[in-house]
Amino acid sequence: MTDEAHRRRSHAERLLGRTPPESSAATTPPTAPPAVLNAETMPAIVETAIQVAIRQGQFDDLPGAGKPIPGLGDHHDPDWWIRRKIERENLTGLGPPALMLRVEDRELDSQLDDLRSENDVRAVVEDFNRRVIEARRQLLGGPPVVTKPRDVEAELEAWHERRDRREAARVEPAPAAERKKRWFRKA
Repeated sequence: MTDEAHRRRSHAERLLGRTPPESSAATTPPTAPPAVLNAETMPAIVETAIQVAIRQGQFDDLPGAGKPIPGLGDHHDPDWWIRRKIERENLTGLGPPALMLRVEDRELDSQLDDLRSENDVRAVVEDFNRRVIEARRQLLGGPPVVTKPRDVEAELEAWHERRDRREAARVEPAPAAERKKRWFRKA
């Protein structure tokens, strides 16, 4: 056993409240833990702290113990950390304009259905079209913008139809459910 390894072991045993074995204690004098924290003593201190924690069982039952590290065998992605942050914290509104416009295009009809006036619908569709055209003009890289601008008049007509259908469904009373016959009769 080298002097460095022996010194680490005896220091760890002192921290645990044990005394080093008699045979090794007789051959080498006990060493005190390093009094100064510097680049030379730091590895010994860290190793000692790790060994003490292992012996105390502080590394037992850690979350993920015995499971493979997620994403270890996948292809190299330089933006892995930001993707995981977005997934973990469920962030929205982040990403290249092309992808954000695709998501917004899918959800635009439901967003328009929440609006009350024709002017609001027109303003939202025009703003969407302006951002689509602006994203197509930028040459910043990233995925291509494949989202098409929407026809304002066609969107207004579709909005009116959806609104009329909702109101008609709301006005029509639902058919009354037939009363169930009871299996017993009162006498």
